[in-house]
Amino acid sequence: MTQREQTNDINLVQRILDEYPIMILDGALATELEQHGCDLDDPLWSARVLLENPDVIVNVHADYFRAGADCAITSSYQATVEGFRKRGIGEEAALDLIRKTVELAAKARDDVWAEVQASGAGDAGERRPRPVVAGSVGPYGAYLADGSEYVGHYGVSDETLAAFHRPRMAALIEAGADVLAFETIPSLQEARVLVELLKEFPNAQAWISFSLKDGTSISEGTSLEVCAQTFGSEPQIAAVGLNCAPMEVVTEAIGILRQACDKPIIVYPNSGETYDAETKTWSGQGSCGSMKDASEQWVAAGAQIIGGCCRTTPYQISELAKKWRG
Repeated sequence: MTQREQTNDINLVQRILDEYPIMILDGALATELEQHGCDLDDPLWSARVLLENPDVIVNVHADYFRAGADCAITSSYQATVEGFRKRGIGEEAALDLIRKTVELAAKARDDVWAEVQASGAGDAGERRPRPVVAGSVGPYGAYLADGSEYVGHYGVSDETLAAFHRPRMAALIEAGADVLAFETIPSLQEARVLVELLKEFPNAQAWISFSLKDGTSISEGTSLEVCAQTFGSEPQIAAVGLNCAPMEVVTEAIGILRQACDKPIIVYPNSGETYDAETKTWSGQGSCGSMKDASEQWVAAGAQIIGGCCRTTPYQISELAKKWRG
């Protein structure tokens, strides 16, 4: 398997941040797919839509780009060879589907960027960079579909994790993902495995964002300080941070990360509601309407890459873009 010849250099994210101090991510994919009528009550979750209605994924990505997102995260979070195998899909067909997630996001990006350029609001107008595509590499726990990405104690070996993640990473890179998103990672063990695997693809870069137990530690209990120190000097890691955590803990977490490493800090919290892994439902009061205001504290604390995770929408991303781009 030959790695794609990349046109971007390994410091793509930093290049964007050098010109645009705040990089804006997209928001929740699954929430919007459901708004478009998709049924995600399936172990494959949003990856199910790859099989049934991929055009809807393009539409959702396009909505976020039009809202002002500088980056789309692909629909591969729960798209794995093992997961598709359980649906009777062979390895090569599964890898084709994983590559397709990059193609769908890139199509949305290219279509919307043509609109932006035609309107004079693109990088020539110094308002926003040409958006990029991040290949989502969700945790092993996402494949288990039992909420393990918020616990992290899988009880499996490094070799098992490496064998699980390697094919998807290779497929996303080959398909042309600008950066990989190691996201919702709950354990230091899995993070280390992913970063070691990344070295097999020396022209690739990734960010790593953890799921949190609280404002000071990741889901399996390791301190954020240790995580930041562990990966803060890795040359292929473009940013370190958190995702799918409630907004109330974000500022505290940023402060710890900022003190422990010099990498750009990435945060994309959820709406503030609580997810029940057994019933696969959300409950509680969302607070995503205040994301724009909360982002002032995040940026002041040191975050440079911000967006939304579960239950956030293009509206919140639009508000972030207006606030930080004018």
